[in-house]
Amino acid sequence: MAKIIVQNTEITVLSHDNKDYISLTDMANGKQSESRAADVIKNWIRTRYTIEFLGTWEMIHNPNFKVVEFDHFRMQAGLPSFVMSVSEWIEKTNAIGIIVKKGRYGGTYAFKDIAFEFGTAISVPFKLYLIEEFQRLKSDEQKQLEWSAKRELSKINYRIHTDAIKSNLIPAEVTREQAAFKYAEEADVLNVAMFGMTAKQWREANPDLKGNIRDYATINELICLSNMENINAVLINDGMSQGERLVKLNQIAIQQMQVLEDNESRKLLK
Repeated sequence: MAKIIVQNTEITVLSHDNKDYISLTDMANGKQSESRAADVIKNWIRTRYTIEFLGTWEMIHNPNFKVVEFDHFRMQAGLPSFVMSVSEWIEKTNAIGIIVKKGRYGGTYAFKDIAFEFGTAISVPFKLYLIEEFQRLKSDEQKQLEWSAKRELSKINYRIHTDAIKSNLIPAEVTREQAAFKYAEEADVLNVAMFGMTAKQWREANPDLKGNIRDYATINELICLSNMENINAVLINDGMSQGERLVKLNQIAIQQMQVLEDNESRKLLK
């Protein structure tokens, strides 16, 4: 569950069956000169245009949609005697685009396409701001996912890498400080191969930034670094010198980044 603010109205965005549903109830509460959200939704859903829109959306996205029942509602829609509730629409047609939730976050929710359309019943500016805020929310969520992925990727091969260092490069009798130095030294082998500088050099070049060089790496750079940790562990176990490993890892970094960036470019072109 998340919240967005549209023209001073707090609107709930709920995850249902791995899809985003936006609260029509919250949206209706933001409509001026209307005191009851349920009435706003009921007046909207009974129109012929809305029934046509909802039915078409369901036929596109819902293989279990009851088209015969939809046709019945479509013929009745717009008549003075026609009355429709969200619950009735869902029950009779097996619709999935709109849901009704009970409890703490109860109310009527709709899939984003339908919620955007309902926004027109509030006002055109409201609809446009809703779309903008929803897109901002999804962008923020994507950034958070990328951040989590970046942190996880940096840990994937860490144990393999440090075990190889411990087994092959650290003598049996050393202090913790000496061992830490060796781990940092090998981490900098990867940093130089990937970024062309050590962690210390990066900090000196970026005194105003918090964190470390890898916190500011792209997702592709972290994928490459994760692969390189594995490869460096193999090279350490094979007894290759640090200088030779640095040259080899730099060549691998260049090659893998070219592949990753080229793949990213192809995605953008589709």
